[in-house]
Amino acid sequence: MASYVRPTSLEEALEHLSAVHANAARMNAAGPVILAGGTDFYPARVGRALDEDVLDITGIPYLQGIGETDEGWRIGAATTWSAVANADLPPFFDALRQAARQIGGAQIQNSGTVAGNLCNASPAADSVPPLLAMRAKMEIHGPQGRRDVPLGEFITGNRRTALKPGELVAAVLVPRPKKEARSVFLKLGAREYLVISIAMVSVVLETEGGVVSGASVAVGACSAVAQRLSFLESELIGRRLNAALANRVKPAHFDGLSPIDDIRATAGYRREAAEVLVRRALTMLGKQKGN
Repeated sequence: MASYVRPTSLEEALEHLSAVHANAARMNAAGPVILAGGTDFYPARVGRALDEDVLDITGIPYLQGIGETDEGWRIGAATTWSAVANADLPPFFDALRQAARQIGGAQIQNSGTVAGNLCNASPAADSVPPLLAMRAKMEIHGPQGRRDVPLGEFITGNRRTALKPGELVAAVLVPRPKKEARSVFLKLGAREYLVISIAMVSVVLETEGGVVSGASVAVGACSAVAQRLSFLESELIGRRLNAALANRVKPAHFDGLSPIDDIRATAGYRREAAEVLVRRALTMLGKQKGN
């Protein structure tokens, strides 16, 4: 019979996770489902009884909330997207807040969680490009202790992550930028709201004296895993911060992407859309004051 457990501490959760995984291995069965917001879990099981072991992590205080540290910020794994959207955070987080407001409707944002969106590992997960551009890391706990894994290494493919048996994500760690930083997130879908992305981009620019000193450009929904455009990033560093930054964007900067044809768009359209979105994002950041 399937079990449902809602622990109140990380230690309790890890002990239960380890025990269930060990039993599943003996039975040659799947491990437990780690449940956070449940916004993907429940819709996928409409009309049938739940037959998986469920570990509900929403009762663990260590996995909740956003806090500032000496190194940057820590976003608990079970923090909701509404909490992110409404948090008092610097302009560096603008892209993540913009993405948070586009992850489903208000009901989804009130229940869906940061780690849930990342662990789902969908190529169209809205949270990935902003956090990838912010150089986020995943705080992972398991039988061997804690390890911090860069987000770019955590998501390994379509619906695949680097989590090992017995491990769970406790938080997302966002390092503090070296200089003043601003960001923007843009998404294209078949309509304005409540839509899966055709293409999406996030750009983070660090500036000093009106000059770009650091740049991160990430594109999602155009590959199995969101990608940083490293050649474009290098091209932007040392340039004056103005709307002309968009002129630095070239089609060759997108050669590392591998978009697909599907019901929402062709591969060619996705690639073109990504280029247009990056140009728009750079124009927007270049026009902002106070940099």
